[in-house]
Amino acid sequence: MISRQSVTVGLHRGRVELRQMMRSPREYMGHLTNPAFFLLTASLQDGTIPGSSVDSSRMVVAGGIASMLVLVAVSWLPQQLANDREDGTMLRLRGTPGGLSAYIVSRTLSVTAVALFCALLLLVGGALLTGSGFPDSLARWVTLAWVLVLGLVALALLGAAVGALLPNPRQALAWVMIPVLGLLFVSGVFFPVTTMPRWLQIVGEVFPLKWIAQGVRSALLPDSALAAETAQSWQHWETAGVLTAWIVAGLLITPRLLLRASRRESGSRLAARREAIAQRAY
Repeated sequence: MISRQSVTVGLHRGRVELRQMMRSPREYMGHLTNPAFFLLTASLQDGTIPGSSVDSSRMVVAGGIASMLVLVAVSWLPQQLANDREDGTMLRLRGTPGGLSAYIVSRTLSVTAVALFCALLLLVGGALLTGSGFPDSLARWVTLAWVLVLGLVALALLGAAVGALLPNPRQALAWVMIPVLGLLFVSGVFFPVTTMPRWLQIVGEVFPLKWIAQGVRSALLPDSALAAETAQSWQHWETAGVLTAWIVAGLLITPRLLLRASRRESGSRLAARREAIAQRAY
């Protein structure tokens, strides 16, 4: 159970980390690259979604909003966790009462702020540059909100679990990005999933991104775009069910993995890593 003090300390730590990020051009420009990539991809779209008159660019923007959550929670977060483990941050926190709980709160705040900011940036940029628009009713705004919240929680738990398993931050990018790129391909981010073989569609349906992207499309696209959906339906109940299942699995597995990762750290391990880094420098 996370105490009130841990939440307070974690929120303060998270705000400090966000301010430091905003003062680092390299850090925040790296996050801005992803929305820019999806906006560029959307602007290059020329046709319409199969079976409808809806511009393909609108589907790419919707898929890009969902992908922002994946790129932050499953790509950026594991690298941060692996880096904090290697530089001794998690070891120091383990010796502080409530330190690990506060750390989890701070990382949750960072991931939430960065992911939602990138998604909002892409939503506004898509509306201004490609005409993808905004949700046209209160119900669609509510749909967009619950899909993003459930999706972000599910992916953040997944990203934290991956970060706990990664051996070091140098291998994080290679270990994470290839699966993430594969996930983007099979989840219908750039083109309708109905154009892929059924077995690839089934692979995509196992993971959260497919359902997040479909939920975002249901909030942004007209119902005429249903012609390109697997069941010719937005499948809101299925989306909520799959994302909830991932959240439950994450709550059961991720805290244990983080606790095990912190317990494996010791002063001798940290000293050995620093010595190895010093030797490579010469």
